[in-house]
Amino acid sequence: MERIDSDLIARFASAVDTLWPHDERSGPLGLAVSGGPDSLALLLLAQSAMPGEIAAVSVDHGLRAEAASEVALVGALSEKLGIPFTAIRVTVGAGNVQAMARDARYAALAHWAQENGIGAVATAHHADDQAETLLMRLARGSGLSGLAGVRAWSHLPETGIPLIRPLLWARKSALEAAVADCGVTPARDPSNANPAFDRVRVRQHLAEHDWLDPEALATSAQHLAEGWRAIEWYAEIDWEEMVSTDDRSGAGPAYVYYANVPRIIQIETVRRIVAALGGQVSRSEAGRAADRLWRGQNASLGGVLAVAKVEKVAKIGVEMRVWRFTPEPPRAVH
Repeated sequence: MERIDSDLIARFASAVDTLWPHDERSGPLGLAVSGGPDSLALLLLAQSAMPGEIAAVSVDHGLRAEAASEVALVGALSEKLGIPFTAIRVTVGAGNVQAMARDARYAALAHWAQENGIGAVATAHHADDQAETLLMRLARGSGLSGLAGVRAWSHLPETGIPLIRPLLWARKSALEAAVADCGVTPARDPSNANPAFDRVRVRQHLAEHDWLDPEALATSAQHLAEGWRAIEWYAEIDWEEMVSTDDRSGAGPAYVYYANVPRIIQIETVRRIVAALGGQVSRSEAGRAADRLWRGQNASLGGVLAVAKVEKVAKIGVEMRVWRFTPEPPRAVH
């Protein structure tokens, strides 16, 4: 097996170090490997950059007959390379198949990581994935959170285990070439060529129009992600400084919010208040509620009643918009 290009290995190692610094590591890096060219490149790069510090896992969603052989492919390659390997079979619930499969996969990865002392988990999302995601979300009218694209760093669901994507700088063609250079034949998922899926149509569009540069689009997504992180930082300050519990309601848990920030921050704070009261709302729902409250109208969302007032704030001596949030009273049944 030929060695992967040293520059590719160095860029991968640098990305891992940035996303998962050495002084924060407490276990091996888990690799989510499907058997496709991208994830096999992740496996081969990680083996070259950090041998003995990785473990691989492959998830069979039970949706295609070929999946079992693809998991076996990953297992055989992992054994050849001396990499600990785990195969997982999950059940995908009804509904949006792609979304439900994703949820099942990440839940399985989280359980595997916790059970095996994995320090972080890496996936093989790359620059072409990022470009496709940005274009799809632009077409759907997504807000800044959605346009930030695939996050380079997050957590596995319901855990504190880092989920990193150290290949967002890499082109798919470079990853496929690296796998071919190593003499490995990847699996090919036929759904990746099925135009019934939005992502496939976007991928075909990118291939047909060379003025749309996936690397440039991925860079734009990175800039948007940086902007979104700034919004999250500001929203945390808004929560800490402008939201407090309200003991005067006499009707159970309640929050008071001194709303004096741009709308995009209001949306995040309103969602957080509703969540603290046991509800859940989308950003679009929170935005509509914030618009009503800003106009001085009450709003109901996620089982929470929000009442808009203007009050003089004693500590600063000026009048401000004050929004009070309480659980909605139960509706009368006749």
